[in-house]
Amino acid sequence: MVKKSDQLKRSIFESERRFRLLAGGVVDYAICTLAPDGRVIHWNKGAERITGYPAKAILGKHFSVFYPEEDRASNIPAKALQLARKEKHAAAEGWCVRKDGSQFYASVVIDPIYEKRKLAGYAMVTRDITERRQASADLEASESQFRLLVSNVTDYALYMLTPAGIVANWNAGGERIKGYSPGEIIGQSFARFYTPADQAAGKPARALKIAEETGHYVEEGWRVRKDGSFFWASVVIDPIRDSDGNLVGFAKITRDISERREAQQKLEQVQRQLAESQKMDALGQLTGGVAHDFNNLLMIISGNLHRIRREVTSERGRLALSAIETASERAASLTSQLLTFARRQSLNPQTVDVADRISALREVLTSALGGAIRLDIDIQPDLWPVFVDPNEFETALINLVVNARDAMANGGTLTVSARNVPATTEVAVDVADTGEGIPQDVLSKVFDPFFTTKPVGKGTGLGLSQVHGFAHQADGRIEIASTLGKGTKVSIYLPRGAADATGTTESHSARGSATVLLIEDNPAVADASTGLLEQLGYTVRWASNAEVALSEIDANGIDVVFSDIVMPGKMDGLKLARAIRDRKPALPILLTTGYSESARDVRSDFPVLRKPYHIHDLSRELSKLTGQRSERVSSEIDSPADETHRKRERFRKFKSRG
Repeated sequence: MVKKSDQLKRSIFESERRFRLLAGGVVDYAICTLAPDGRVIHWNKGAERITGYPAKAILGKHFSVFYPEEDRASNIPAKALQLARKEKHAAAEGWCVRKDGSQFYASVVIDPIYEKRKLAGYAMVTRDITERRQASADLEASESQFRLLVSNVTDYALYMLTPAGIVANWNAGGERIKGYSPGEIIGQSFARFYTPADQAAGKPARALKIAEETGHYVEEGWRVRKDGSFFWASVVIDPIRDSDGNLVGFAKITRDISERREAQQKLEQVQRQLAESQKMDALGQLTGGVAHDFNNLLMIISGNLHRIRREVTSERGRLALSAIETASERAASLTSQLLTFARRQSLNPQTVDVADRISALREVLTSALGGAIRLDIDIQPDLWPVFVDPNEFETALINLVVNARDAMANGGTLTVSARNVPATTEVAVDVADTGEGIPQDVLSKVFDPFFTTKPVGKGTGLGLSQVHGFAHQADGRIEIASTLGKGTKVSIYLPRGAADATGTTESHSARGSATVLLIEDNPAVADASTGLLEQLGYTVRWASNAEVALSEIDANGIDVVFSDIVMPGKMDGLKLARAIRDRKPALPILLTTGYSESARDVRSDFPVLRKPYHIHDLSRELSKLTGQRSERVSSEIDSPADETHRKRERFRKFKSRG
């Protein structure tokens, strides 16, 4: 029968055998036993793999052989054993040396072994943690570089918030953009970056809530610097969670994009202006084409009115003719406004003294405005001249005054002023009223043709469009500003003109009955014009194109040339006039047109008579060229008594157009 003591001994022996097998088979750890003096007395496979020493090469040697020379010189191995005896455990990390002399970074644990309270040796466990240490060092370097990068970024404010929105750290970009130093802002609520209105509306807390719930928050809006100034910011907020998904804070990125926003707004403004310009050009092309054809029709109507007037003797017939003539004049006026808006009106530009023109209209404007509206005229001294069509200038001014008057139903003050603008070398003519003002949604439409806020029958909507067209055709510009309840101000900016830009046309005096060469491609218009010329006592020879006209010129017998500018073929009326001027410099030339792009090039080289024209207009222009005056229509020509009457008539014609 086996004694219990023998059985216990066998159990202990078997346990120790298994432990030795286990320790000996471990390859990831160097497990060895040291004698009390530090000599190696047991060695496992892991120790051989890690250090490179086989058991027979290391057993009996002092364990200090694993330490670098400098550690041995500092007596580190002995101190490790001393610490293990004192503390019953010693753990350290440091460099160890393999058999081949290479080093590895190790985690070393030394525990003392006692037997019957007497030191029997030490158990030493060593593990190669070189890769782990390198990974840790790489991570630390990466984090250090990241912190360095974030802290030195100046274009972005990069910082952390606690879950409650308290600033936890601060970078150089935050200080540059928002003005706070780290000491001033860390520990403070990020809500102070928001405007008072946004704070009152709870916007900061709402931003954090959205970021927490959705995982991301992006916004652009106004933010406030330390000095109280505003800037337009791009803001991104992302929640930060730990490995268990718990919210630990927020990462916040803010960028000052005020300049980008301003540039975007300027781009949008330019795009709107371009779209507006394209719209106006498209409308101009449409109205210009229609008005050109309409003028020829009106020329036929008005020309034949004079032809049949002498043949109608009944009172009823004369009244009918008068109604037709009034309607024709009205249509011609509307067509003229359309052409001016379309910038296709034929112009007779001259050097105009703006101060004189405005002063000459004072009496007419004052009487027409009525007693409830006071007229103030403010002209800057030494006002520059401008080079414009004087009639179109007066028409534009009258249209502005009429619109201003209609905006002051309860009376007020209307101010017409003129001033030099040295920065742009322009003369500004302003018409300001104290009326009801124009809503902003209407302000952008006031220059559109046919747009009017007046009741049906009270305005055509062509008044301001004529002003717009006049300004641009004169190479100027127009601006309008209005405040509801306070009034409206319209400013026309016209380029400064030369001191004397008027031209002179050499007069040719014809003896007896003068012969006019009429060049007109439209037979019906030519017939109407011939009738007017014959009533004035002229002999008419008609040419339908430039080639025929040059043949007639060469044949002599022509005293005056009267040509339309717009003609088919390679040579229009202006080119024809210049060709005739080269051949016969003394031959008077009068041009006519409803509109023409080439008429812009006429300037003061040749006089231009606008279609549709009346017999007294035609007589006046031909008389200037020939020195003759038709006795048949002299009474009709001289009937408008003076300049004031002429201006009053013009105001009467335009005052109902908005």
